[in-house]
Amino acid sequence: MQCSHHDENTSCIAHVPIFANLSEEEMLEIADIAVARKFDKGEMVYMAGEEGGTLFVLHTGKVKLFRLNFSGREQVLRVAGTGEFFGELSLFSSLPLTDNAQILEEATMCVLKGDRLKALMLKYPSIAFKVMDELSRRLESAESRIESITLSPVLQRVAEALLQLSVDGKEILLPMTKGDWASQLGMTQETLSRKLSELEAEGVIALKGRRGIRIRQRDKLQEISDTHAE
Repeated sequence: MQCSHHDENTSCIAHVPIFANLSEEEMLEIADIAVARKFDKGEMVYMAGEEGGTLFVLHTGKVKLFRLNFSGREQVLRVAGTGEFFGELSLFSSLPLTDNAQILEEATMCVLKGDRLKALMLKYPSIAFKVMDELSRRLESAESRIESITLSPVLQRVAEALLQLSVDGKEILLPMTKGDWASQLGMTQETLSRKLSELEAEGVIALKGRRGIRIRQRDKLQEISDTHAE
């Protein structure tokens, strides 16, 4: 099903930062090469080892991007939400995909084949530069996460993550399960739960249901985040 040039699917493209400043004519050209797809919760968009060369633009829903180590343990890379894209690394490489993409919430997205998208990048270099800028940001974020997992104590990692998630206020609704969040932070779910319980017992946070967290002492969290000792 080809993406419509009106309303929903055009906004699917318009919501993505790399296409945000295109003219209406350019936007329609992007929409013209995009195919609309729907996915159910739990469905795999793709798996490691498959052929890449496709860009996925998420219009609604959430997608978990993760890798599996040799023992089958899952490492969550990130959770993509509305307006985000994924699969971009395979656009510039002939190697098979190295990560997995699974639907967390029923999703709709636009799928763009790499060869046609790269042809438009040659026509509109600004798209290529924006993709490169986003890749640079994600690389920096990945390097920071690796540094944190390698060098930072568990409690410090939890405090840093809570501060990042609560940047716009005191209430946090986790975009993923606590198990996936623990994986992203490089720890087991049991360890994460224990550290969250410790913070709650100290009055630093309040846990609300499965994914809700309220920040009660932001200054204390900042103090923990700035400390390099367990």
